[in-house]
Amino acid sequence: MYTLLQIELFKIFKQPRTYIAFVAIAAIVLLIQLALYVDGEKWLAFGMQPLTNSFTIEGKILNGYLVCFFVLQTLLIHVPLLIALVAGDMVAGEANLGTLRLLVTKPIGRTRLMLAKFGAAWIYTLLLLFWMGILALLFSVALFGTGDLIILKSEEVVILERTDVLWRYFAAFGFAALAMTAVAALAFLLSVFAENAIGPIVATMSVVIVFTILSTLDIPLFNAIKPWLFTSHMIGWKGFFDNPVHMHAITKSALILILHVIVFVGGAIFIFRRKDLLS
Repeated sequence: MYTLLQIELFKIFKQPRTYIAFVAIAAIVLLIQLALYVDGEKWLAFGMQPLTNSFTIEGKILNGYLVCFFVLQTLLIHVPLLIALVAGDMVAGEANLGTLRLLVTKPIGRTRLMLAKFGAAWIYTLLLLFWMGILALLFSVALFGTGDLIILKSEEVVILERTDVLWRYFAAFGFAALAMTAVAALAFLLSVFAENAIGPIVATMSVVIVFTILSTLDIPLFNAIKPWLFTSHMIGWKGFFDNPVHMHAITKSALILILHVIVFVGGAIFIFRRKDLLS
């Protein structure tokens, strides 16, 4: 199994397009940091004007923790597309190259082959988020320093002391990894049905967009299914920045995401085991 995983990882990272996601994340994060470094104080003063009119706030508000929170809110919306670029190609790419039929003739079993392929896609997802974490958190802290984290919400203002922030980011990135794993599992499932990676990639993003819209619509017709859509729980990482943290809601969201991963990956294996391979 370990050898299969190594082979699948080699296939992923030998393709130049794999590195597009890393370059794109680096470019976006650095541009955001540059913009905030140049004009961040003006932007922050305007955004916090309703608060500063009533209260006196001391300390360095624009710090690395706030910049990282802003980056996470901006980037985690777009990361599913970058993950789908690879996860949607895991099976469809082999079919497109004509190597899929050859692979299943090897004495490794279809289940082990699929687990190795998804394992490689999952490791790619973790590496992508780890890269984003280094740039968004560590580089922001190095550039802007640390301080208390002030988060403006629609109905409240959350103020977290600097000593109480770092563990929240580690937990948030861990939850984000679980959410992105669900996206990778969906793209992996759709990849089984196609012989070209474009289809699963477009289909994955279409599902994410449609489900996200359904998750945000306040229409009674969709209220019954909204709690079971994985997109309703992908922003669960924000729960770690509540004070206090509502662990029950976060745990519920995590369990629903895990359920989706199991269903998507299990469905992909079930279908692939019974698929008549012609390519």
